[in-house]
Amino acid sequence: MTGTPLPPKAKRQMRTTSSNRGKSMNGKSLMLFSGRAFPALADEIGDVLGIAPTPTDAYDFPNGELFVRYRESVRGCDAFVVQCIVEPVNKWLVESLIMVDALKRGSAKQITMVLPYYPYSRQDKKHRGREPISARLIADLYKTAGVDRILTIDLHTAQLQGFFDGPVDHLFAMDLLADYIVSKYSDRPITVVAPDSGRVRVAERWTDKLGGCPLAFIHKTRDPMKPGQVVANRVVGEVAGRHCLIVDDMIGTGGTVVKATDILLEAGAADVIVAATHALMSDPATERMRNSKISEIVVTNTLPLAAAKQLDRITTLSIAPLIGRAIKEVFDDGSVTTLFGGLS
Repeated sequence: MTGTPLPPKAKRQMRTTSSNRGKSMNGKSLMLFSGRAFPALADEIGDVLGIAPTPTDAYDFPNGELFVRYRESVRGCDAFVVQCIVEPVNKWLVESLIMVDALKRGSAKQITMVLPYYPYSRQDKKHRGREPISARLIADLYKTAGVDRILTIDLHTAQLQGFFDGPVDHLFAMDLLADYIVSKYSDRPITVVAPDSGRVRVAERWTDKLGGCPLAFIHKTRDPMKPGQVVANRVVGEVAGRHCLIVDDMIGTGGTVVKATDILLEAGAADVIVAATHALMSDPATERMRNSKISEIVVTNTLPLAAAKQLDRITTLSIAPLIGRAIKEVFDDGSVTTLFGGLS
């Protein structure tokens, strides 16, 4: 599928195979569906599963409303809808809800929403009065639309799983990212760094994965009146002369990792590498990264990275094999937990 909206009644060309359905031993039927936000990822997942995304007509009306219709019957299928909620966030969110509604009205038996990045995940609690808990609202919208199950990667906080009234398969990209770090930096003395105290538990899992290397964290504060602005204070832990690996779930505007990098280098770190699952790279992240002293930024393709945001120091790893394996486990009534050695 393409990421460019087509005019009404225009047909979109898609890769097709002799069958867009996968079959299981018990006769169940798996069908894969892709939104327009990042069709390349859905194609990669389809390659893992051995099926193509179902041909779909989707376009924008002149007034901005969206339309979706599947070209094949979806009756009785186990549907897996892949949508990356990237800018413009609200457009692709609404498209995913419409896709689910079309499946529900087409008599799909089971609908799983595959959200590589869960939208509005940072709005998971109230900081002050009269604020929304938007992450909960998103879960309610998907449930109302007809989603039976959500499959997502590295939620901003684990409590988000409880917002959805149904199964949530919470996948982790740590193994994928850590394997890359080990393959490239295993001969160097590494210290894992949590960019704030809230990420210490995640950083501890990283230290175990990397063979028990030292752990440090950045003590920082945020101004609740100025979203996205961070004040980094000091580093806690031994980093002098070591290669520091900052681990986080996402890179938003880049303020957190850039300021953490500066304070680590001031404390004597040899260099700084960043590993994060979601590359949101909201402005001015690209400019900040370009001007930073970070040696390498390792991310996954849970979100598409526009050409204008590609930097030589950014390495992107494909999350498609992990999602594809998880979909197989869900479809075959297997255990998603086994993908992480019991971690869930």
